[in-house]
Formats: sequence, structure tokens, C-alpha cells
Amino acid sequence: MDGLVRESENKSFVPPTSSPQDPFLHPVDSIKPWTFQLLAALMFLVTALSLTENFTIILVTVKFKQLRQPVNYVIVNLSVADFLVSLIGGTISFLTNLKGYFYMGHWACVLEGFAVTFFGIVALWSLALLAFERYFVICRPLGNMRLRGKHAALGIAFVWVFSFIWTIPPTMGWSSYTTSKIGTTCEPNWYSGDYNDHTYIITFFTTCFILPLLVILISYGKLMRKLKKVSDTQGRLGSTRKPERQVTRMVVIMILAFLICWSPYAAFSILVTAYPSIELDAHLAAIPAFFSKTATVYNPIIYVFMNNQFRRCLIQLFRCSDRDVTVSNMNQVSDRATLTHNKNCEEMPTLAAQLTVFDQRIEDDHTSCRSFAQLAISENKVCPV
Repeated sequence: MDGLVRESENKSFVPPTSSPQDPFLHPVDSIKPWTFQLLAALMFLVTALSLTENFTIILVTVKFKQLRQPVNYVIVNLSVADFLVSLIGGTISFLTNLKGYFYMGHWACVLEGFAVTFFGIVALWSLALLAFERYFVICRPLGNMRLRGKHAALGIAFVWVFSFIWTIPPTMGWSSYTTSKIGTTCEPNWYSGDYNDHTYIITFFTTCFILPLLVILISYGKLMRKLKKVSDTQGRLGSTRKPERQVTRMVVIMILAFLICWSPYAAFSILVTAYPSIELDAHLAAIPAFFSKTATVYNPIIYVFMNNQFRRCLIQLFRCSDRDVTVSNMNQVSDRATLTHNKNCEEMPTLAAQLTVFDQRIEDDHTSCRSFAQLAISENKVCPV
């Protein structure tokens, strides 16, 4: 009798992709072994880079006081989400590809599917929140109201709660998390033609892809119009053109990175949802999912390592351990940043002060950690606190 009960319980956990080729028991026959080895190597590289980069971002932000600005809260939130995606999803994916099938069982499949989806959507909405905050800081739609830490905290709380609301339903009966066609990764059940799964996928796609994309496009569109208007009004100022070009380049890179990473996966999910009976090669079906996971690597590069202030803090973090190393190059960069800051403030104080939120001044007369730590003005400190 107990054996029958256990058998009944086990059957309730069997996903739609079981028998005749159960990826929980053995590799998919149509996939060559070298494919799994290649994917394992790729996931190892992506996971290692992502964990290193995002941990560095979190560490530097914690140690340097001047980086703890409201907008930087969102960048750290993005790094935390990417770090957790790699720590859970990347690690499980590496191990399953190394083995060639999802040997960890159904619980690990649900864990990976939920973790990658949940933290991935947190990252996507963090990008949208970052776009909105930059629009808010530069365009000032509410007049003189300033962006404060509590506003950023509320935005981050919204991102986590909203993402959780739309990624927990598959674990509670509204759709499900199941293995992909390649059998070594798990995701929402795009392939089912069931009405229950169909409605979830449409709702999920609308709230977790279309909405953040609209926020990004609208926020950056308004931001660029604002910068263009200021540049045209004060076209005689060469210093006005330079910030506009810099922001334009950053905006284009961010939007393109967002679209390049997630559009293939979104298009694939729409295709298999609209045509669940379509026959796709398992290799082709795996490309969008694995490609989207690489976002955890280049997000830190785009959003943080292109930040002059963060680079200076990162350099200072490593140079603090060596008292004999001078920072003359850093001081030259600081001189140029300070000079540009002062020049812009003379001509258009409001916009220039906002555009230099990431480029605060660094004292030029000190070349060691000790001298920075002895500064009387706390906001000019550069060494870890």
C-alpha cells in the first residue's frame, strides 16, 4: 500500500517532457555529447565572469562612501540580481551540461527555472528603473524635487515584489517550470498549448518584457529631447555638446544591449506559444536561452565600468595596499573632470550639476590612502570607509 502511495506521489511530479526521452534520467538522444561539453564550458566562463564582476561592483560600492548615491542603489540592485542568477542558475546549468542531462531531479528544475526567471526579471526591471531615475534626475519632471535614497529604495522594493508576483505562479499551478528541448536547463513551459499555460505566458510577456521596454524607451526618449533642447539653446558652448554626445552614446549602448540580449528569447517564447506544435531543432531552441544568460556579464561593463568615478574608486581600492604607488594619472583625470565640472556650472549650473552626479571631485594634493582618509570634508573621501 505504501508503495502505491509513493508511486502516485512520484507521478504527480513528472513534467510534460518525460517519457519516451526523459531528460531527468539520461541525455536527449538527438544531442551530441560535444554539445553538452561546449555548453558546460560556456556556462563556466559566463558564471565565473559574472560572479567576479558583480561581486566587485557590490564590494566597491560598500567600501566607498561617495558611491552610495540613490541612482547607484539601482546599479547595485542590478548587480545583486545578476549575481544570484549566476550563483543559482549558472551553477546548476554548468553542472547539468557537464553531466549531459538534468540529473538533479524535478526540484532542482523548478528551482533553476524560478531563480533564473525571477532574478532575470528583477534585472530587467532594474534597467527600466535606472532609465526612469536618470530621466527624473536630469529632466526634473516634478520641479525642484530631488531624488533621495527613500525614493530609490521604494523603486527597488517595487521591482522585487512585482517580479515575484509574476514568477511565482508556475510553482503554484498557473503554468509550470519544465526542461527545455535540450534537457539541461529549465524555463517556463512555452511549449504547452494548454489554455492555462497560454494565458500565463501572454501575461508574463506583457508585464515582464513589454512594460520595462516601454519605460526604457520613453524615459530615454524624453531625456534625449531635453539634452537636445539645452544643446540647441546654448549651442555656443562646446561643453554642452560633449555631455550630450556622452549621454547619447551611453543610451544607445544600453538600449541595444537590452534588445540584443532579450529580444531573441522573447521572440522565441512568442513563437512557441503561438505555435506549440512547431518542430524546432533542439540546438536552435537552446540558443536564445543561453544567450540571454550572458547579460549578467556585460551589464556590469555597460552600467558601471564605463563610469569614471567607479573606475577611480576601483583603482584606489587596489592601490590602497601599496603606499609606494603614486596616483598621478588619477589626479590628471580628476583635474579634467573637475575643470569640466566647474566650466559647465558657470554656464548652465542646473543641468551640469545633474549630469556630473557620477563624477564628484577628488582632491588633487593627496596621493595615498592615508592622506585621503585625513580629509576634513567627508564627501571628498575616496578611500574605503
